[in-house]
Amino acid sequence: MEQIEQLKQQLKQQEKLASLGTLSAGIAHEIQNPLNFVINFSKMSDKLLDELADIVDENKDKLSEEDREDAEDIMADLRENMAKIMEHGERAVSIIQSILMVSRGKENEFLPADVCQIVKEYVWLSYHAMRANCKGFNISIHEHYEEGIPQMKVISQDLSRAVLNVMNNACYAVWKKKQSEGEVYHPEVSVTVRTEGSNLFISITDNGEGMTEEVKQRLFENFFTTKPIGHGTGLGLGIVRDIIEKKHGGKVSFESTEGKGTTFTFTIPIRK
Repeated sequence: MEQIEQLKQQLKQQEKLASLGTLSAGIAHEIQNPLNFVINFSKMSDKLLDELADIVDENKDKLSEEDREDAEDIMADLRENMAKIMEHGERAVSIIQSILMVSRGKENEFLPADVCQIVKEYVWLSYHAMRANCKGFNISIHEHYEEGIPQMKVISQDLSRAVLNVMNNACYAVWKKKQSEGEVYHPEVSVTVRTEGSNLFISITDNGEGMTEEVKQRLFENFFTTKPIGHGTGLGLGIVRDIIEKKHGGKVSFESTEGKGTTFTFTIPIRK
């Protein structure tokens, strides 16, 4: 009866997550429109600054040296501000497009993608989600992306989910360890993307609490979770293995030492 009740709670949580996924897609779509206005008006403002600079240059003889220098300094600051607005606006649009890609991507469609960008995007999405949900959460993230990796064909919306699930687990593991060890413990997660031969390797390593032998044995069982209700459904790693092994023809492997941390590695054949 306890197991049945636990399964009911987990299914309810899964239904809630599915509803939140639909809602987030709608929110992302609505936010994209005002973001486009922000980016477009910042570009227009940048062009107006060019015109203003021409006017100042044409009338420099009519301005004192001090006024001219002040005007040039103000224009330089405005250009820098416009560049930051565009940069962060485009960054926000990129995140929204990633969310929409997950929610409405075509089933099992392999398309060329920048894998390093996908991994980076979802590592940081996981981090910010954890910060929003857990007061005081903070970690050091060390990123190692091999330079020059060309675009390769993957199911982008599925690969992003796999990265997100494993990163979520890493963040939870270090957060939980932080609760018990306090200030003497410095939570860290390392992310590596590299190629070797005909394979791509994605590794996520944490220095969290690690896994017991029992957990290792049951890790990919559906509905098995060490997290309390509300924090996990026990489906994440099963989904990860399905994405990497069945859909991408790769392999999911892990190494874990209780009390020291865990490393998950995706090995994916390169498709060009």
